[in-house]
Amino acid sequence: MDSMLDPVTLTGRLVTLEPLHRDHESGLAEAVRDGELWNLWYTSVPRPEDMAAEIDRRLARAAAGQMLPFATRRNSDGRLIGMTSYCSIDPDVPRVEIGYTWNARSAQGTGTNPESKRLLLAHAFDTLGCEAVCFVTHWMNQQSRAAIARLGAKQDGVLRAHRRSANGSLRDSVIFSILRSEWPMVRAGLDLRLSARP
Repeated sequence: MDSMLDPVTLTGRLVTLEPLHRDHESGLAEAVRDGELWNLWYTSVPRPEDMAAEIDRRLARAAAGQMLPFATRRNSDGRLIGMTSYCSIDPDVPRVEIGYTWNARSAQGTGTNPESKRLLLAHAFDTLGCEAVCFVTHWMNQQSRAAIARLGAKQDGVLRAHRRSANGSLRDSVIFSILRSEWPMVRAGLDLRLSARP
């Protein structure tokens, strides 16, 4: 099993997930302006002027062994379209969470997000040997909850007053997971979805 924290580049047909670094700042600041997702109160998406600090925060968590962050690049035009990460890394099980994900508004619904998840899930199960991969989202983020369910993840439950949002309010979190035994079926479903993309 590879170390769960070793930086790795994951390449698909639509997107490439690159190890996050400071050189991504301008491209990610441009991507986050597409849709102004920071205005959605139930998400934690950085503002363009906060992108450098967000990259530094994720890289500090990576250095502390808490996260493996990626920048998402669209292959068709080479533009950065978002960020994602492995987090809540537990090498003893092993298991990871896929989270801290956002994508530019124009990239949503184009297949880039499901392919990103396909790449991350394949690496987690097939290379890292994970027994489970989980996803955590805000109770009010209906778009995210629906997207996670479409992946084939099962809802495990709701943690009430789980953590504080950026505005200080308490958020309820919905927990989903995919088990190793479920991965072949989930993979087949994702492959079918992605095969319909031009």
